Amino acid sequence: MAAYRYDYDVIAQWIRHGEKVLDLGCGDGGLLRHLIETRQVRGYGVENDPEKILACVKNGISVIQADMDRGLTGFDDGFFDHVIMSLSLQAMHNTQGILAEMLRVGHEAVVSFPNFGYWRHRQSILGGRMPVSRSLPHQWFDTPNVRFFTIEDFEALCAQSGIAIHKRLAFDEGKVIVDDPNFLASVAVYRLGRD
Repeated sequence: MAAYRYDYDVIAQWIRHGEKVLDLGCGDGGLLRHLIETRQVRGYGVENDPEKILACVKNGISVIQADMDRGLTGFDDGFFDHVIMSLSLQAMHNTQGILAEMLRVGHEAVVSFPNFGYWRHRQSILGGRMPVSRSLPHQWFDTPNVRFFTIEDFEALCAQSGIAIHKRLAFDEGKVIVDDPNFLASVAVYRLGRD
């Protein structure tokens, strides 16, 4: 099982007991396991990596192998209460498509992502190197990230796409950042709906 992450509790606060939850890019199923244990959700994961799928099965998580960039065509409209994508949005090629699909199959969506506008990341680039940090743990040559965006970029995309932001929390090292999150927060978590 993956190491505990503070964003699990943040996400769990937005999930009601017994909800139907779909976790996209679920990894080894750690978040779903947390939600099952703390919120008694009926949870399903979607993952494309065979090793992570095997880890989900070993952890007792129901998982489907699928390429999320191709959409969520196997799921009915509004079937899930929440569709979650935790720290995976930056690895999607079809960002707008997956956000639309999340809100098609779920009543609400929850996404979290590393903020590439974070001051330490900017400092690293100014020093001539791509950032490597807790929220961006990979080197430039082996990163799964294909999109490099900031909190402000994401909010502009939501406005352009007609996606309502119901709630945003921004963090650095697990502490909530209220002032200037685009500069001071390393990770953001959003609760989204239809406009």
